[in-house]
Amino acid sequence: MEVQGSIKVIGEVQEISATFKKRELVVTTDEQYPQTISIEFVQDKTDLLNSFEVGQNVKVNINLRGREWKNPQTKEIKYFNSIQGWRIELIEVASQKEDLPPLDNLSPFEPASDSKDEDLDDLPF
Repeated sequence: MEVQGSIKVIGEVQEISATFKKRELVVTTDEQYPQTISIEFVQDKTDLLNSFEVGQNVKVNINLRGREWKNPQTKEIKYFNSIQGWRIELIEVASQKEDLPPLDNLSPFEPASDSKDEDLDDLPF
């Protein structure tokens, strides 16, 4: 799966334990109803965010993760979801002006040649 949007937040690396680290990326999608989505990068994937900046448009490949947790005291079961990123790439936003030629390079239309009334009667059909 993938998420596309502009980077809103790039968090710092959090050392959760001696063997686990994570880093948060927040992306705002560009659609009719924009969504602000938090994506976790874990372990060696945290370094993928080093070359990105807030405001850039990106495509992030993600995995949805889910787990079950049972409270040892109440025996209540809860379910948690997370979104984990594993690849991120910059989306180049090309300016529409770059695709159009400059106005001063456009040639005007050639005027139609003078036609005689007798030429109008000489149609091939």
